[in-house]
Amino acid sequence: MEVFGVMGMSLGTVGFVFGLISFVKTKKLTKKLKEKGILEEN
Repeated sequence: MEVFGVMGMSLGTVGFVFGLISFVKTKKLTKKLKEKGILEEN
């Protein structure tokens, strides 16, 4: 039973890190597109 708990925790951590990296990359892309005038600013 503990094995599944450890697996769940590690997969949750990997998912969190992946989500954080994706969020940062999306913010950078949005900023770059706004600078080039491709994306409208709200």
